[in-house]
Amino acid sequence: MTTAQKTKITVKATVHEPMEMVWEYFTNPKHIIHWNSASPDWHSPSAKNDLRPGGSFITRMEAKDGSAGFDFEGKYQEVERHSHLAYILSDGREVQVTFREVPDGVEITEVFDPDPDHPAETQKNGWQAILDSFKTYTQSEAKLVRLNFQIEIDNTPEEVYRLMLERPSYEEWTDEFSPGSTYIGNWDEGSTLHFVSQGEEGNQNGMISKVIKHLPAKHLEIEHVGILNDGVEILEGKDVEMWKGAHEKYTFKEIEAGTLLLIETDSTMEYDEYFSKTWPIALQKLKEICERKGEK
Repeated sequence: MTTAQKTKITVKATVHEPMEMVWEYFTNPKHIIHWNSASPDWHSPSAKNDLRPGGSFITRMEAKDGSAGFDFEGKYQEVERHSHLAYILSDGREVQVTFREVPDGVEITEVFDPDPDHPAETQKNGWQAILDSFKTYTQSEAKLVRLNFQIEIDNTPEEVYRLMLERPSYEEWTDEFSPGSTYIGNWDEGSTLHFVSQGEEGNQNGMISKVIKHLPAKHLEIEHVGILNDGVEILEGKDVEMWKGAHEKYTFKEIEAGTLLLIETDSTMEYDEYFSKTWPIALQKLKEICERKGEK
């Protein structure tokens, strides 16, 4: 046995879910971005994965406060569905991942070459924390997937931004999601908003959200923190956990044709298909509003 083989690090976890589900959540970028972090103050805002021998992968890992970040990337040598992954990281280190069905689920074992620039124990703890995060995410009922949409609008970023958020036009384009949609509150950074729709009896139901970042006509980000049920704020419980921590990000980019509006939004698995169909319709409505208002 070589010295390199002796120094390899091994981490393990048993996930109490079927193999098909474990494989899908481990390899699909729309899931990777939700579990690939070693601590709550880090996250993975993006991921790409060409799952085939010779294919490359890259996952962006960043501190949530923006103080640090790096790309975790490499190339696959072996891909055996529901069984085995082997890849080489960009720095030349080798990683082997095995998936083995056991009576109570799937045992995942990762064996990797350590980075000589960092303590082996620190690396083992970090990789184990990420694998444990994967286990928690996969076994949890509160699973989020990230959806991305974009549309070109023949109007300035300032006007698209204004018409997207001003209440009359906001109510017009978001009516595609739920008739009677509106919001209560303001869009100031740090403020709380209620996104609601009126029930037949005048009761209000919807989401409670916080404005995380707001750069007018450039970028807007909100985070969902609770739900509104018949006008009552609910900040804890199973229904809240399904959505808690979901983000919506809006980016306005000036282009020759006017504005490229980029949307990045989290959805529960239950509403994934619904939002995939409805967002493009709502954005087309917003485009019509902005271009109608922009006509001389």
